[in-house]
Amino acid sequence: MTMHDETMMRNAIALAHQASALEEVPIGAVIYCDGVVVGEGFNTKETTNDPTRHAEMNAITDASKRLGRWRLHDCTLVVTLEPCPMCAGAIVNARLDRVVFGASDQKSGACRTLYKIADDPRLNHRCEVTGGVLEEECVGLLQAFFTDRR
Repeated sequence: MTMHDETMMRNAIALAHQASALEEVPIGAVIYCDGVVVGEGFNTKETTNDPTRHAEMNAITDASKRLGRWRLHDCTLVVTLEPCPMCAGAIVNARLDRVVFGASDQKSGACRTLYKIADDPRLNHRCEVTGGVLEEECVGLLQAFFTDRR
């Protein structure tokens, strides 16, 4: 874990709150390089009717546009929930250096829990994975969201 990871996770949590305000599952993601935010995103699946609009996908798209390149090899993605298989594949394809997540995902976690796509040695790119950053806050945010909906 680096000195920026916790700060960036707090930014991702703030983005997750924005998702929640739109009645989206509260997941937020930030991409940073050299301590500077270069991409942000939160879930927009419901508002866009697009199943690919996960927080990570939105952040990768934002960072690629801001930086003017698709290779994000010098960047770190910070996300409140462990990426799913789709997002883990995008992380590999974007050549991100690192992935930092808050809460593990027991149903579709693809960086540590169910699969290890992000650092699978059979793929053409691997990235460092760190989990559990501000985990309690990230879990609490999701639990509160789903409790309110039941």
